Amino acid sequence: MKKILSIDGGGIRGIIPGMFLVALEDKLKKESRNPDAAIVDYFDFFAGTSTGGILTCLLLCPSKDHPTRPMFSAKAALDLYLEHGNEIFKMSFFKRLRAKFGLAGERYNSQIFERVLEKYFGETRLSQLIKPCIVSAYNIELRKTHFFRQQNAIARGNSRDFYLKDVCRATSAAPTYFSVAEIYSLAGVRYPLLDGGVFATNPALSGLIEVTKAYQQTRINDIHLVSLGTGQSKRSYDYEHFKKSSAMAIVPAILDIMMSGVAETSHFFLQQLFRSAGKEKNYIRIEPSSLESIKEGLDAASPSNIQKLVALGDRTVSEHEHALNDIAKFLVEEQKRTISKLPWDFLKVAR
Repeated sequence: MKKILSIDGGGIRGIIPGMFLVALEDKLKKESRNPDAAIVDYFDFFAGTSTGGILTCLLLCPSKDHPTRPMFSAKAALDLYLEHGNEIFKMSFFKRLRAKFGLAGERYNSQIFERVLEKYFGETRLSQLIKPCIVSAYNIELRKTHFFRQQNAIARGNSRDFYLKDVCRATSAAPTYFSVAEIYSLAGVRYPLLDGGVFATNPALSGLIEVTKAYQQTRINDIHLVSLGTGQSKRSYDYEHFKKSSAMAIVPAILDIMMSGVAETSHFFLQQLFRSAGKEKNYIRIEPSSLESIKEGLDAASPSNIQKLVALGDRTVSEHEHALNDIAKFLVEEQKRTISKLPWDFLKVAR
């Protein structure tokens, strides 16, 4: 059985899956009776988009002293949002003024965001991650999807290897919020990339395809997929307001609608795929059913809203307590049945 963990995009709402990951890691420690147990120990493959891509890289980032162990616990990964969320999404007076008249380019200072990523990841590279993963972005010049694949970074060297800080900057370069990420591979090849949420807000389907392609003789009935969302937006938009607003003013709303639609579509397809294989229980989707208690914008990172997001994340954990217990028990039992091997012992490198 191959276990996949997928984490959606959603900006500061990454606090919600972050809270679930903290609860899951605690459950795994108790269930396994191992105080050093970590999320990375129990899944074979990870997929992330935007804020989910950042969480993925944090969970898989190796310790400098012990490269096979994670540098960050799930709690430390969540702390990036709690400690730096308001700093990252803080708009200067000048930018607020420009935005009011529809003149703003990026809303937020990308350099502040980049400094936070530098603090967490330093010079750590994609190829050094503890487990295989896929993180999405979009190349605006080639007009094609771009996937950061750890297996490609290992197999093809510097031409497909990147600094993790650049991977995270690219996957979360949400249009109008941050400028396009101009990053370079370690071989010096330039990539102008946008947020992967423009086509794969929910990267679970991409992760599933990657695993069935990479693992020998693996089919959907031999896969267990846990997908963490950042909340289903039920916000409605007024027709007259849309009709009268400038194109620039409604871009955030269009982005919200597009990303929600992509996430819902991926979830629907996955439900149908697992159902057709008679393995409905092998696919678990966890996210809050309502965002009414919070400001749901990707950038709604005021201290008060961050506290509301923490409360919503805690409520989500409580509402899915039974599923959380089942996931932890399954993962610990599955690990006991599996002989410990290196991540790529049974993998074909995806070219």
